[in-house]
Amino acid sequence: MAQDEMLDNLSDLDEIFGPDEPAKPAAGQTTITASEPSDGGDEIDEDLPGQLAVDVYETPDKLIVKARTAGVNKNDLDVSISEGILTITGTLSSGEETNVNEWHMQECYWGEFKRTLALPVKVEEDSAEAILKDGVLTVSFEKIPDKSVKKVTVK
Repeated sequence: MAQDEMLDNLSDLDEIFGPDEPAKPAAGQTTITASEPSDGGDEIDEDLPGQLAVDVYETPDKLIVKARTAGVNKNDLDVSISEGILTITGTLSSGEETNVNEWHMQECYWGEFKRTLALPVKVEEDSAEAILKDGVLTVSFEKIPDKSVKKVTVK
């Protein structure tokens, strides 16, 4: 397909779907707002999705949430739970780069982050334990057995 034809197809898509808009994060996905200089020296706001990746899984008696937090000091982490909502906030510190003449690439996010997620099962919130080891934050909870299913005896 020729480049002109591809541009025409993109133009047709704009007419159907409207102008490009920034993608919005899905429910439970992190949004981080960062400022970066533009060519004119002004600062612009840009939304960066999903900077704190998490894994959530169950064992027979626990719910486990793991988050990659490499570069985060445990004193810069805050983990809280309220009514089945887990919130992890913290700060990624890049250290102090002095005498930088020119950046050639900057892909790492540095600064504050916040991740909030609804836990998929009921847990005993007072049993929460958070451990930071080798750049991985592991938060575990004792599960509350689901007593909503009741067996009915057939007579």
